[in-house]
This record gives sequence, C-alpha cells and structure tokens, in this order.
Amino acid sequence: MKGNNEMSLQLFIPGPVNVEPDVLQKMATVQIPHRSKTATDLQERISKNLQKLMYTNDTIILSTSSGSGIMEMAIKSCTKKRAAMFSVGAFGDRWYEMAVTNSVPADKFKSEPGSPTTKEMVERALETGLYDVVAVTHNETSSGLMNHVYEIGQVIKNFPGVLFLVDAVSSLGGAKVEVDEANIDICIASTQKCLGLPPGLSVASVSERAYERALTVENRGFYLDLVNIVKRVKKDYQYPSTPSTPHMWALDYKLDKIVNIEGLENRFNRHEHLAKIVRKWAEKHFELFAKEGFRSNTVTTILNTKDFSITDLNKELMKRGFLISNGYGALKNKAFRIAHMADRQEKELLQLLKEIEDIWNL
Repeated sequence: MKGNNEMSLQLFIPGPVNVEPDVLQKMATVQIPHRSKTATDLQERISKNLQKLMYTNDTIILSTSSGSGIMEMAIKSCTKKRAAMFSVGAFGDRWYEMAVTNSVPADKFKSEPGSPTTKEMVERALETGLYDVVAVTHNETSSGLMNHVYEIGQVIKNFPGVLFLVDAVSSLGGAKVEVDEANIDICIASTQKCLGLPPGLSVASVSERAYERALTVENRGFYLDLVNIVKRVKKDYQYPSTPSTPHMWALDYKLDKIVNIEGLENRFNRHEHLAKIVRKWAEKHFELFAKEGFRSNTVTTILNTKDFSITDLNKELMKRGFLISNGYGALKNKAFRIAHMADRQEKELLQLLKEIEDIWNL
C-alpha cells in the first residue's frame, strides 16, 4: 500500500483500529425508534453475546461514550467509603484523577515502571480496612502491560464488602477476561480497540453487588448514574437516554462474528500469537518495557534503545501505508508501541515489521 493518505493507513496503534467494511456498513442500517421492540431485541442480543465474551451472568450496560464514561460512572457510583486506585501507567493515573475530580475519596498505588499491580500490593492495602473499592487496569496501553486480574480477584474475595472494578478497555475481545471467576464487579471496555468497531460506545458488566452498593451512594450524578441505567436495562433492555443505535447494529453484527464465526478461543489465541511475534522481534533489535510474564497480548511497548527518531519513522511508514504509536507520556520518544488487536492478521504484522527494518536498517 503506497501513498500518504491517512484514509488508507493500516493502523497499528492502540485504538482506534481499522474497521472491516462489512462492520462499517452495519452502521448505515436504517434508523429505528429507540424505544421500539426492534431496539429492545437488538440490545438483548448484544447483552447475551457480551455475557459470553465476558464469561459472566452479570447485567450488561452500554454507554454512548468512550470507556472513560463508564470508568467515571463506576468510581462515582460505587465508592461509599474510599477507593484504592492501582496504576501501572497513564490510564491508571487517569482513573485516580476521575475519582479526585468527582470528590470521591481515593488513594493511588503506583507500580514501578514496567511492573504490575500484584496481589500482595492489593492485600496490603485492603488489610488497612480503609477501602471499599479496588480499581485495577487489566491492560495498560502506555506500558504494554497486562495485570493478572484473576489472582487479584481471589484476594479481594477475602474482603467482604470490597468491590472490584476493572478497566479492560484495551483487552476485552483480545484476551480472555473471565468476569465471574475473577470476582470482578464492574468490567469496562470500549468498542474502538479489540472489539474492532469505531469509537463512541463503551460496554460493561455490572454485578448485583455493585448495583446494591450504588443504591446506597448519594450524588451519583444524572447521565452517568449507574443505578438509573442498570434499573432500566433490567426492566426491558432499554436506556434512560437515547442510545447510539448505529453503533449497536455494528456491535451486534461484530459480536456474532467474534462468538460464532471466529470463536472466542481462536480470537484469543490469534492475539497471543501476534504478540509473541512482536516480542520476539523486539527482543532481537531492542528491549521490551513491561516485565516478563505481564506483557500485553494486544499492544507491545518497545524501548527505543537505539535512540532513533520515532517521529521520522512514522512519517516514512505513512508513505508506505502504516502507522504505529510513539511512547505515551513520559515514554514519548523513549519507546514506541505496536498494537496487534481487533482484526489484525499475521501477514499484515510481518509486513509492518519488515518496513521498520528497512527504514531503520536493522
């Protein structure tokens, strides 16, 4: 693919991702009344397939926002006492900022760069008795790190009354997240990453425990009031405000492809396979940022040990029809990121790596 037209780029950035033409076409489905039976049936199908993808029986909610919308909803609606916010990068920091700016009492526990949130860290925090919420990032796109949320969930299970909130924005649909087995109360994702849709819609599972807690919390807000949304969804798969039905048609179609055509295990295995290809390549030419055993299956953060110009690399890659990401925040120019999520295939990934080798004479 040649030319510097951004409309034709193969995106290897951690969202938004390229969207398949047939999925985009579904967004052009004729408009329907959002209170109609057709809309209810659409939303029910989406909920049931998301329950399969998330391995849960919990209530599924949708929000016409990025994942940040439900993250803010979750921390504001579920914290009655104090929240323990665990961060392994920029987006864990953002979740803490959401708490603080919403006057939610919270403390941040930040891991060393490239290191995970461990079950021991969580246990030590909970032993203080200060917290009734734990918030963890499953997959951090700034650091290319994937936390072991199942292990953390088993620790939280030993502390009755503590809710477990998980940001799976950049992993759901690309890595297995077993919500019920991991004791997760709210699991959040966005459409523009591993689900392979355009940005503008987020999804979450909500446990009965989380809903009951929210009932006791005052000043939850209006548009992002978890109680108001969950109550309406439980009633008839409808929403208090107008939903984005174009996104829902596309999500309904895409979830069917994920669950019934590609298959969940095949999809998770494909993402893991692509991640291993990038890691092997990175270790041959550079170094990986995230600690071994905690590396993401959807995006890899590579240290720029040769001090190359990542900006110049991307300018040349764009001429060849590709785009990767610079490092995020403090890692800008010190690292670069290659995403391998949603519908990426091995052939496309190998071509990208070949182009980088050619440009940088590796």
